[in-house]
Amino acid sequence: MKRLLMKTVLASMVLLAVGASAQERTIKFATQNPKGHPIVMGMEKFAELVAANSAGKIKVNLFPGGALGSDQANVSALQGGTLEMVSMNSGILASQVKDFAVYDFPFLFANAKEADTVVDGAFGSKMHAKLEEKGLVGLAYYELGFRSLTNSRRPINKVSDIEGLKLRVIPNPINVDWVKALGANPTPLPFPEVYAALEQKAIDGQENPVTVINANKFYEVQKNLALTNHQYNPQSVLISKKFWDSLSAAEKQVLKSAAQESAKYQREQARGQVAGALDNLKKNGMAVTELPAPEMTILREKMKPVIAKHGEPIAATVAELQAELAKLRK
Repeated sequence: MKRLLMKTVLASMVLLAVGASAQERTIKFATQNPKGHPIVMGMEKFAELVAANSAGKIKVNLFPGGALGSDQANVSALQGGTLEMVSMNSGILASQVKDFAVYDFPFLFANAKEADTVVDGAFGSKMHAKLEEKGLVGLAYYELGFRSLTNSRRPINKVSDIEGLKLRVIPNPINVDWVKALGANPTPLPFPEVYAALEQKAIDGQENPVTVINANKFYEVQKNLALTNHQYNPQSVLISKKFWDSLSAAEKQVLKSAAQESAKYQREQARGQVAGALDNLKKNGMAVTELPAPEMTILREKMKPVIAKHGEPIAATVAELQAELAKLRK
C-alpha cells in the first residue's frame, strides 16, 4: 500500500513539474510493423501514458507499417533530428555499434524469461548507452519474439529442406551468413518490400515471429511455416539524442517511465497473441511443421561457425552476455 502511495505521489510530482516547465511538444514515433501488431500496441500504450503524465503537453503521433521509410532511413532521421522516436530490431543497430550484432545470434536465448532478464538488466542498459555517441538514446526494449521460417515451395521437415530456397533476410551480415550456412540463398530486403517480393515470387520465403507473419497476412503468399524459433529479436525503443537533449529533466522522466511501462505491456501482448496468430495462420491454409529434435541439433550445429565468426570482433560483449546467461542457467 505504501509503495503504491509513493508511486502515486512521485507521478503527481512529475506531472506538476512537466506541467510547469513543458512547452507543447509533438513526437513522431515510427515502426515497420502494421497497426494491430503487438509492437504498435506497445507504442499506443506509450502514447497514452505520455499524454496522461504530461498533462497533455506532449503528444505522440504513431507511424506504423513503414510509413516513414525503412529502418535504415529512420535511423538517419533520428540522428538528424527530423524523427523523434522509432522501435526497431536491436540487431539492426550493429551498423551503428558493432556490439549489437550479438542480439542477432541464432539460438541466443532459450526462452523469453532469459531475454527479459538480460535486456532489462545491466547488459541491456550498457548496450543502449553505447548508442549515445551515434546520436541515439535507448529508452527500453520491446520484443518481436522468436522467429520462424516460411516459404511457398515446400514443407520444412528437415534442415536439408531449406537448401536452395531464396530467403529474405534482415539486411545485416550475420543474417546473410546463417542463411548461407543452411545452403539457402539470402536476399537482404527492407521489411516494407517483403510482401510484394513474396507475391511476385522474387523470393521463396522469409523468417519472422508468427505474430509478424499473421499481422502482415503473409499467409496470402506463403503456404508453409516451420516453427524453428531460431532467433529472438529484442526491439530497441529509441529517441533522437538531438530531441532528447532539448527536454527538461521532468520531460525525460515522463518519456523514460512511459517507455519502460509500455515495454512490459507490449511483451505481455506479444506473448499472449502467439497461440491465436498460429491458429489464424492454420485457418488461412498454412501447413505448419516442427523439426524433430535430431534435426534441431543439426540446425544448431550449422549455426555455430556463423556465431564464432561474428562473435570474434565483439568477443568482450559476447563473453559478458554468456556470463549473464550462465548465471541465469545455474
